[in-house]
Order: sequence, then structure tokens, then C-alpha cells
Amino acid sequence: MTVDLLLHDASEVLVDPDEQLENASVVVDDGEVVATGPATEIEREYPRENASRTVDASGRAVIPGFVDSHTHALFAGDRSDEFAAKLRGKTYQEILAEGGGIHRTVEAVREASRETLLDNLLAELDVLLAHGTTTVEVKSGYGLDLDIELLMLDVIAEADDRHPVDVVATFMGAHAVPRQEDADEYVDRVVDEFLPAVTEQGVASFNDVFCDEGAFTVEQSRRVLEAGAEYGLTPKIHAEELVRTGAAQLAADVGAASADHLLMATREDVEALYEAGVTPVFLPGTAFGLDTEYAHADEFLAVADEMGVDAPAIAIASDLNPNCYAQSMGFASTLACVGMKLPPMDALAAATVGGARALNRSDGLGTLREGAPADVAVVDAPTAVHVPYNFGVNTVDTVIKGGRVVHE
Repeated sequence: MTVDLLLHDASEVLVDPDEQLENASVVVDDGEVVATGPATEIEREYPRENASRTVDASGRAVIPGFVDSHTHALFAGDRSDEFAAKLRGKTYQEILAEGGGIHRTVEAVREASRETLLDNLLAELDVLLAHGTTTVEVKSGYGLDLDIELLMLDVIAEADDRHPVDVVATFMGAHAVPRQEDADEYVDRVVDEFLPAVTEQGVASFNDVFCDEGAFTVEQSRRVLEAGAEYGLTPKIHAEELVRTGAAQLAADVGAASADHLLMATREDVEALYEAGVTPVFLPGTAFGLDTEYAHADEFLAVADEMGVDAPAIAIASDLNPNCYAQSMGFASTLACVGMKLPPMDALAAATVGGARALNRSDGLGTLREGAPADVAVVDAPTAVHVPYNFGVNTVDTVIKGGRVVHE
């Protein structure tokens, strides 16, 4: 039988959270995983000479491509000076109040050309791909103006067309209240003007809101999320990051795909999320960059175990943005292990199939099961544990997207 691709003789293949194979091979055809199994058995059924292309994975681990379910990867400008300010003791809220943070990036995006924005995003996608990310969510939200928000979504759509990485678009007009505007009046505009236009454009799949102190209240966030749902946009929410507001409960109420950050979430919040089928997404890079407490993943996992939630019960994502300039999901998994005390394989599961769940993908994305999309990362190390273990370097050697080698 002729197939498109054979990855053979891997020292380890991470099929999914429950299955790791030693001395194994992976068969790919027509963009999907056809088979995984012991190398000798696979090659009896799928001889190398019958494969259009082979990848020798001897001594290396093969894992699913990372699914990064939370980024603000489309931006302009430079905020490296804010990194230094934070080291001098400035808080996120203080920097924002002084005109920095999101508002500073909004100004840079508004001044940037479409070509600049596209080049910036494609450059970020190149780095993400080289580090093993094959699917990424990218939000708008640095426009806070209808025309710029639509421009951002249009750029995201073009990047998706032009780049091997799958780019999932999220509308986030409710990222911050524009300067000199009343929050309620701005929410009115998002609901009455932005959402109809975003829906007509047809790029975004999700609708996100920053529900927190200094951003949008629970009541304002509910208006935006429920209105978006009426237009067919699936809710997502930045929840319980700076203070506990009730945003996690709101995520459960509106049936959000995910609630993200969750540093201040309580057990009651956790139970509500799982009962509603909302995926908790943790962003350890944000805690690292801000030097704040990490989310208590062990508490979430304990509740998930009690409630019988299938593993992985959480996702981790990079939160790539100018305030958290983190492009490596491998490093995010390291931080999840060290800062959140996740076992390495749990962190990798959260960075792959967990991320797929946060994007409402149930087609096997984030796994190497039979029939799953053939999105694969080959690690230049004998086991998958080396991805979080060997931090500070990129352990990914080769990347396959949709059955095609796109980076090596």
C-alpha cells in the first residue's frame, strides 16, 4: 500500500495522553494519521519503499504538534521598556494607568500599515512553527475601533491562507475600554456595531472579553458574549486573572469554549466550569513574565478527577503578546511543570489535545490517533519529557503539518 509519509523507528511516539509507544513508527496519508505502532509491525504492512517520503526518527521522539489556544500574536510596536519597568516594581495596572500596556499597542497597531501587520504576524508564525506549534488561536483586540478590528481579522485570515500553521481567529473588541470613552457606551458599540460587521466579514470563530478589574465588568462582559453567541460566535473569556470577579461563573453560564488565566478561581468556579464543559486554559508564561503566583492546576485536576472529567482536564497556552513575549509552547510546558507542578506528560497533553479542546476541536487534533490530522513534531531527544526538561533551547527538529514536512 502506497502512503504519503512514514516516520520510522522513533524512540518514542506520544499518541495521546494515555498511549506512549517505544520503538514505534507513524504512517501518514492524505493529511491524516493512518497508523501508529511498533516499528517492525508497521514496516511489514507499510514498507519504506511504498512511502512517497520517509523521515528517519531514530533516537528521537515524535509528538503531536502543539495547539496554542490563546495568543495575541498580531501586534505592532515595542514594549520592551515595560519589562524593565516591571523589574523596578511597576505593576501591570500601574503601567496601564500611565498609558502603557494594551493602550500603547493599540496606538502602534492603529498607526501600522496592513503590510506591516501581516509581515509581523507571518514572522511570529515562522517562530511558532519552528518550535512545534501547528495550530494557533490569534485574537484581534488591539484596534478598539471597528475598522481596525476588521483589518486585524482580515490580516489573520490572510496569514492563515499563506502560512502552514492553522490560524484560528478570535474577535476581541472588548479587550480594553478605549481612552476617553465610557465603558458602557463602548460596550453598546461593540454589541450594536462591531459584532454585526464581524459576523458579516466571516473570519472570526470566537468572541473573547477581558473581564477583570480595570477592564470589563461581569455584566458588560455578559452583554458582549451573549450578543456574540446570537451571531454564531462561540464565547471565550479572560477570567479571574487579577482579581476574582465572577468571570468563571459567567463562562459557565454562557457555555464558553474556554475560560483563560484563572489565577484567582475558587473551587466553586472550577466545579462550575467542568459542569458546563468549559475548558480551563492556563497561561504560565504570563505568571512568569509578571512574577506573580501561578495557577493552582493541582486543585483543578483534583476536582476534575472527583467529577470524572476526561484527561486532559486543562489546557496550557503561550499567551504570546507584547506583555508576554513567549513563542515556545515547549517553554510553556516547562513553566507548567515548574510553576504549576504539573507532571511532564500532563503538561504536554495540556499543550496539545488540551489546546484542541479549548478550540472546540474534537477531530483528533492534538493527538496521533488513527484518523487525526497529521500535525507532528519530531523532537531531537529520545523522549517527549525532554521538551519541558531541556528548557532554554528548541528541542523540535522537524515539523509536519497536514502530512507535509513544513520545517526541518
